[in-house]
Amino acid sequence: MYKLFNYQPSGNCYKLRLLLSQLGIEYESVEVDILEGESRTDDFLNINPNGRVPVLQVEDEHLPESNAALWYLAEESKFIPQDRLGRAQVLQWMFFEQYSHEPYIASVRFWVSLLKDRPNRLSEIQQRMPLGYAALSVMEIHLAANDFFVGGAYSIADIALYAYTHVAEEGGYDLSPYPKIRRWFDRVESQAGYIPMLASRQDG
Repeated sequence: MYKLFNYQPSGNCYKLRLLLSQLGIEYESVEVDILEGESRTDDFLNINPNGRVPVLQVEDEHLPESNAALWYLAEESKFIPQDRLGRAQVLQWMFFEQYSHEPYIASVRFWVSLLKDRPNRLSEIQQRMPLGYAALSVMEIHLAANDFFVGGAYSIADIALYAYTHVAEEGGYDLSPYPKIRRWFDRVESQAGYIPMLASRQDG
């Protein structure tokens, strides 16, 4: 059985919980409270020296980085295209999520909603939000002509981007100018096995 080192409000952890649910895979969840410093303890740093969640334990190995773990779990499933170009396009959007999306949308949400530290982070927030809106605009343009991000079918590219986009308003982002994104939320949420962020299918 897989073991997931997990922090419930984290979008990166949610990606894996959502895919595990949609694949029908049971797993053990080990909650790591990052706000209490539990990801910086010696025990956790032995699991992931980078001190971040999620970490997926596969037998005796530990696999950090949410998108790497997504790819591992989804291989040979319907959530990764079979054709070479389609797989590359999934990776394209997953790289986009980690480089052009997550550092701006997820970080602002973390400071505002989880740390409750908006006044002390105001300068950083003001710098990052325009880049977050730029990422949302890229997504909106793509979704104007596509139901999903790759090949007209739901994939881990959608999971990777959905996780933090659907809670972007918790960081103060206004999603009302993005109707295509909001309709895409509905399509994602209609998928079999969908679970919301604050609910997980787990064992233990």
